[in-house]
Amino acid sequence: MSEIKELENVEVIYGDENIVTLEGLEHVRRRPGMYIGKLGDGSHSDDGIYVLLKEVIDNSIDEFRMGFGKVIEIKLENGTVSVRDHGRGIPLDSLVRAVSIMNTGGKFDSQAFKKSVGLNGVGTKAVNALSINFTVESFREGKGRRAVFKQGVLVSEEEIPNTKNETGTYTYFEPDLLMFPNYEYNEEFIETMLRNYSYLNTGLTIAFNGRKFISKNGLIDLLNENLTSDALYPIIHLKGDDIEIAITHVEQYGEEYYSFVNGQHTTQGGTHQSAFRESIGRTLKEFYNKNMELADIRSGIVAAIAVGIEEPVFESQTKTKLGSTNVSKDGVTVNKFVNDFVKHELDNYMHRNPDTAEILNQKILEAEKERKAIAGITKQARERAKKVSLHNKKLRDCRYHFNDTPVKDEAKNEMMQNSSIFITEGDSASGSITKSRDVNTQAVFSLRGKPLNSFGLTKRVVYENEEFNLLQAALNIEEGLEGLRYNKVIVATDADVDGMHIRLLLITFFLQFFPDLIKKGHVHILQTPLFRVRNKKETRYCYSEEERIEAIKDLGPNPEITRFKGLGEISPDEFRNFIGKDIRLEQVKLRKEDAVQELLSFYMGKNTSERQEFIIENLVVEEEVS
Repeated sequence: MSEIKELENVEVIYGDENIVTLEGLEHVRRRPGMYIGKLGDGSHSDDGIYVLLKEVIDNSIDEFRMGFGKVIEIKLENGTVSVRDHGRGIPLDSLVRAVSIMNTGGKFDSQAFKKSVGLNGVGTKAVNALSINFTVESFREGKGRRAVFKQGVLVSEEEIPNTKNETGTYTYFEPDLLMFPNYEYNEEFIETMLRNYSYLNTGLTIAFNGRKFISKNGLIDLLNENLTSDALYPIIHLKGDDIEIAITHVEQYGEEYYSFVNGQHTTQGGTHQSAFRESIGRTLKEFYNKNMELADIRSGIVAAIAVGIEEPVFESQTKTKLGSTNVSKDGVTVNKFVNDFVKHELDNYMHRNPDTAEILNQKILEAEKERKAIAGITKQARERAKKVSLHNKKLRDCRYHFNDTPVKDEAKNEMMQNSSIFITEGDSASGSITKSRDVNTQAVFSLRGKPLNSFGLTKRVVYENEEFNLLQAALNIEEGLEGLRYNKVIVATDADVDGMHIRLLLITFFLQFFPDLIKKGHVHILQTPLFRVRNKKETRYCYSEEERIEAIKDLGPNPEITRFKGLGEISPDEFRNFIGKDIRLEQVKLRKEDAVQELLSFYMGKNTSERQEFIIENLVVEEEVS
């Protein structure tokens, strides 16, 4: 308290010298989160280095969408990136201004760029500002020009020959290590991004380090690539002027959506996705002319929507969520535009395809039957969740939770991107994390014992089992991912057999009832050190046996070696090192070839003898290799 009183008595001087004007792109370097979200090191698909790449590619995509340039060439080498398109090229006399002066660009003119992603003249400037080396070349009208920058400051500008009379733009950048320490691009993340671009731009060829991405069937290809269960009926694919949708159902719980605006993957949805979701339910309810619940109609749905909008308004610079005030065209709102298209086209499709209509009807009836069977339980479960003091032992929430804080959209988005919840086992582990965490953005949920093996059970267990019921309430995902309160759901268990078992049980629960939580990349495993190796001068934390051996070599003879048996054994002061800016997370992923039901059946089902044989065979292989 004395420290607080002392601070209150300190006179704060505020004068002319406190008024600062940031020159050029300095604001981007001081506040990068406003422009690219979090910085990161490349270990997550939403890290800043991928936003830099996306901003450059978006410009090339916009050229293609305007009818110029059918090939985009991308090269990644030693952490540097180059993008070459064959569009119209940046006007030569404006080349430097276009990539270095904020709020400068050709996309303010909707005639030159219709339905473009980049509209506010920021994207490429942010890439320039956050790169140690940035080069842009433009070719048009038989001429060429090159501009070279360092950290957003112009180094040189010169005319270059264009003997082949080419057109287009070449951009090269190297992220600045001061902003992105120890960054490394993950090609898998880049390939996912490029596939999405190809699905949304049929006729476009994207070449990346010798691989080509081309889509002939648009959103049909996207759904087929992401389905991890068989579609119950052929994918419904409908296209119109500035809108394309694809819909099917599978045998899984929840709803799964992929939404795009002007080629931008809106991972957090927004106006167009909400309108799409609602209009599907209402259209099918009217088609069947029955008193169906919309939740039953959408249960197990996997769908995608892509719309083209002039001058879209996103909720943040990273463009992951479409705002609610957009007008599509001719004075029609996005809501009405999407609803009118779905109502007319989907209704017509259902009338023309009675086999699909019947299959879907049976799926809806099954969902209705299960919902009614647990109706009483769900109501009681919700009441129990409300009564339990989540802020006591089960959930220690963020201090400034983004859903509960009146902040501006940019700050809100940044808090959402950084928010996480650790799911821990037992009081000791949750206690260590709770004392070490960033209370602003990191929450902790404490499990009591091992979760139930939910494989083969119906959704009834989500409400009957206290742990699952409270976890669902803490995440706020009962009605879908739009209410998800944390960007990262982190499973934090001990690095032993019991800890691994708890991980598998939690992943099984998510795969069974909330598969889109994993498909959208929200679920992670916390990597914690197995060993601490130290001498009087240095301490090393080792996450594997190989790292331990290397540390012993580096630190000399007879260092002190500690084997951490559980998270509860790590002191809060040490734990702070493992869940801060250097946190190591392993994202739980699903691929097309991962048939979820078969996977869960083998590893979590009752085929004990078959699984035992598999384990024995693999243990023998491990021994032979070692």
